[in-house]
This record gives sequence, C-alpha cells and structure tokens, in this order.
Amino acid sequence: MKLTIPNLPAAKTATDRVLNLIAPPPELSISEWADQHRRLSAEASAEAGVWNTASAEYQRGIMDAISDDNIENVVIMSCAQVGKTEMILNLVGYTIDMEPCPTLLVQPTLDMAQTFSKDRLAPMLRDTPNLKGKVKDARARDSGNTTLKKNFAGGHITMCGANSPSSLASRPCRLVLMDEVDRFPLSAGAEGDPCDLAKARAATFHNRKFVMVSTPTVAGQSRIEAEFEKSDKREYHVPCPHCEHSQTLRWSNVHWDTDKPETAAYACEECGGLWSDADRFRAVRRGEWRATAPFVETAGFRLNGLYSPWTSLESAVRKFLAAKRDPAQLRVFVNTFFGETYEEAGEGVDELDIMANIEPAWQKLPEAGVLLTAGVDVQDDRLESQVIMWSRDEEAHVVDVQTFIGDPSSAGVWSDLDAYLMNTWETEDGRELIIRAACVDSGGHHTQAVYQFCKPRYGRRIFAIKGIGGEGKAIVGRPSKNNHIKCPLFPIGVDTAKETIYSRLQIREEGAGYVHFPDTLDDEYFKQLTAEKVVKKYHKGFYKREWVKTRRRNEALDTFVYAYAALNCLGVSVNLIAQRSVKRAQKVESDEPKQRRRRTQQPRRGGGFVNGWR
Repeated sequence: MKLTIPNLPAAKTATDRVLNLIAPPPELSISEWADQHRRLSAEASAEAGVWNTASAEYQRGIMDAISDDNIENVVIMSCAQVGKTEMILNLVGYTIDMEPCPTLLVQPTLDMAQTFSKDRLAPMLRDTPNLKGKVKDARARDSGNTTLKKNFAGGHITMCGANSPSSLASRPCRLVLMDEVDRFPLSAGAEGDPCDLAKARAATFHNRKFVMVSTPTVAGQSRIEAEFEKSDKREYHVPCPHCEHSQTLRWSNVHWDTDKPETAAYACEECGGLWSDADRFRAVRRGEWRATAPFVETAGFRLNGLYSPWTSLESAVRKFLAAKRDPAQLRVFVNTFFGETYEEAGEGVDELDIMANIEPAWQKLPEAGVLLTAGVDVQDDRLESQVIMWSRDEEAHVVDVQTFIGDPSSAGVWSDLDAYLMNTWETEDGRELIIRAACVDSGGHHTQAVYQFCKPRYGRRIFAIKGIGGEGKAIVGRPSKNNHIKCPLFPIGVDTAKETIYSRLQIREEGAGYVHFPDTLDDEYFKQLTAEKVVKKYHKGFYKREWVKTRRRNEALDTFVYAYAALNCLGVSVNLIAQRSVKRAQKVESDEPKQRRRRTQQPRRGGGFVNGWR
C-alpha cells in the first residue's frame, strides 16, 4: 500500500489559524491599543486619521496608569485643550475591545452626556475598525443601544449627568469615569455628593477603577484639586534642548518684549537658553512623569497649556495680555491655561476704593459709547432704575440713576418708567443712543404688575426677569412662559453677574471692564453698590459661597446686575457693534467730498436720454 505524506506546510497553516482563533488577545496598554487601532473622526477632531500618542507624549503615562492593575484611582487636573476627552474615548474603546466590563461615564449634566454620546462616542464607534459591530446598531430591534446606554459583549457603557440622582443610583459598574468634576453640582438632588454616588456603584468589584478628570476652578472649592492633593502628584518633566536639564514648564519662564507677543520664547530655568515652539514640542516628546509624593492608591497628573502641541507661545501670551486686566477673564485663563485653581482677590469691595473711579460728570456721553441698557428694581413704594453705557470690551459708564416714587400696583409709576425708558442720550460725536434693552425684576410682591408692563413691550426688549442664586449659573437662561399671561420670563444667574461686576469694580486702569462713575452720584449709591459680600459655608464636605447683605439697601447693586443682564439678553458683541459704527462713520466721511463734487458739477449741455436718442 502506498503511503501518502500529508502536505505539512498546509497543515501547519491550518493549525496556526485555529490557534489564532482561540488564542487570548495580546496584552496591550491603552496607549498601545490606541496607536494600533484608534481612528480620529473628521467631525470630532481637527486632525482626522490614525491616532498617534507621540504627538502629545504626556498622554502615554496617563493612559498607561489607567491600565495598571495596581492603581485604583487616577486623577487628572489639567488645563483645557490637552486631549482629556480623547484619552477618555481611548479608555472607552479599549474597554469595549479588550476588557469588556460594566462602565459608567458621568458628565456634569444630562445634556452634556447626550452631547458626548452623539458627537464624540458615536463617531469613534463608527470609524475605529476594531469597534465596528461590537456595539449594535441603535436602529436594530432590541439592540440595547440608546443614546445614553451602549451594550456590548461582556459589558456596557452608561452615560449620565451628575444632576440626575436616578441614573447615578442604578446598576453596579466596575469602571467609573467622571469628567469635569468641578462642574458637578454639590448634590445630585437630595441624594448627596454625585462623586460619592458614582463611586458607590463600584463597591462590589475587587478590581474597580475610578478616573476623575477636570479643569480646576476656585481654590478651596475645587473637587479635582482636593483629589489631586491626595495623590502622588505627578509632574511632567522635559529636558532642555540646550543643556539637557530636566524641568517642569512654568509660565514664569515665558518671556516676551513689552506688547510684542510674537517675540515670546521659553527660557530654560537652568541655562537661560531660549526655546522656540518647535524646541518646546520636541522637549515634550522626550519628557517623563515623576511623582512628587508617596503613592497611596491614587495616581495624580497635573498639566498646563505649555505642554499642549496645539498652542503656540504667541497665542498664549496674547490671551494672557487680553485677560490680565479683567479679573473675571483672568480667572478663566488661570483655570483653562494654567490648569490651576483661582484664588479670589477679595470677598467684597470697599466703597471708598471704587470711588477712585469717580470723574467729572459729562455734558454729553463719551464718543466711545456703543449702547445703553437699563436695570429696574421693584420695591413696595417705588421703582429704582440705573442706565449703563457700554463701550468696547464692556468698559462701562454709569449714565443715570433714577427713583420713581409710587405704588407699583398702580399704573402711574409704570407710565413714568415707560416714558423714561424711551429717552435718548447724545454722545460727543453727535450720535443719539437709546436704551437697547432693559431688565425688570419680577421678584417681590408685584410680580403680576411686572408681567403686565413687560409683555406688551417685549418688542422693545424690555424683559421680565427673575434672579436665580447659586454658583455657576448662566447670567441669562432660556426664557419660560409659565405664568397666566404668558409673559416671557428670563432667569438671571445673579451670583455669576455679581462675581463679574465685583471683579470689574477692582480694575483701576481704564480699558476692558473698567467702570466710570460721574461725580453726581452720592455716597449712598456707592454704599448700596458694595452692600454685599461673599461668605464661605461648609456644606457636605465642600465650601459653598453665598452672597449676603452687609446693609439693608442694595438697589444700586441690583440694578447694575439687571443692566448687565440686559446686555447679555441682547446677545450681541459690543466690539462688533463698535467696529460697524466706525466703518459707517468712515464711509460717511469718505462720501462727503463726492456729494460736494456732485452739487458743484455743471450739468452737461444736451445731455440725458431725451436728447441722446436724437
């Protein structure tokens, strides 16, 4: 019998295929998985295509720490625009592909969770090859795939808002991701701290993992700063391209010629050698993370904008110069570029300090004026009003303060206010400014009278408002008509507005945010304007800031707040209006000689259509 020798190479190939099918997946860290498989989507990234961790090398150490089984907590306190969201997406993609498990992603609000799911997560699931098909099509019947919950083999990812206690208290999850924790509310309804509620979801897992990410906010109130202080406080060190000295990047080492941001360069703290942006980017690629405190369960990472490969020194200096004169803008810059908490300059304003801004009353308004707004406060026996003129960069002039004596439940006092709001003021260059918008407070005992006054004047931008206390509220919210006459009612974040106004009252140099006062104002006005201060109260493990009165009357502050709210209700850029006014004035000026020439030009003899056809 003839012996048949099998085709050994073919058999080996078949065996290899079987072994490859049953072999466990290769062990990869999150950064290795991202480099091999992640694809950036065109609608969700400025640089669509293959992911490359080396383009922002500091991300490697952060992602690999999350992969480390010996680390339970990872805290990332950083500025904006360093790729925090992309790292979260890499972690989610890695979890779906390599280590499926129940996962919870908490955003500050439910709306933000939905936006993250639609705008960031869905494109990644669509464009990353290794993730295709692992999450069923949402349109398929019984897919288990909704906007806020994605099922996949071995697990799911649930997205929720920190303001939704029901979604924080549902099923257990091994991996808990908390994004922008400094924007979480102090309490999720009446249930308590949302971070604690989220962490409780992982209590039964021995291999649980928590990741907290945020740009910091105010010192003493920042969740991410408090968590970072409990960590091993890792800092990213980079070598000098001239002397190889290893150092962290600090704003104090950025130098530029006065008023010339284009000359900005980074100076080595050791040799003083100047780095260009290209030098800085290369140094970041060669950097490494170093812990500055003992490790106890938590790895902490801190980053500022100097490490970002997407930010030039020139643009950073320009933003700093624009922000430094306005405490409110400076606070944003410190948080979003330095990646540090902001230390409030003061908890109140002294009336004697702001009286330094008093100047001789003007006969006509300064020609820099762009528009007027008014704020009206309703008392039981009078109406208090204040008119503010706004110039470029929201520089403000207090134009007029008036009191209308009368019972707000009667028509007479409202008729006086109506006539007043139709006044015009002349500027030094001959323009007439009208009150473009006014906000009337509906709180107190005369709510219906305010509605009846404001509704028919809505077309004149006379708005009914209601003050809403609390930190982080938008200065102007979406109006509602939940009243019997359907008058649009705007919610006003009065605490946010007061923070802005008080910070600007501390500006002592004319320009952006500066407030001018005429010498016709009496001492009582300044006492009312500074009649509140901020106090800190300890509430459920965090300091809560509250505005309290230091004296009974504060109408000057309230009407200033309402006038500022009216500016925000308009939704216009003061600078843009100013630019258009300048262009119109220049056009008129350039047209005048042409008009004079037309008037002096003699008509042509026999000209015109009638004689021309002959």
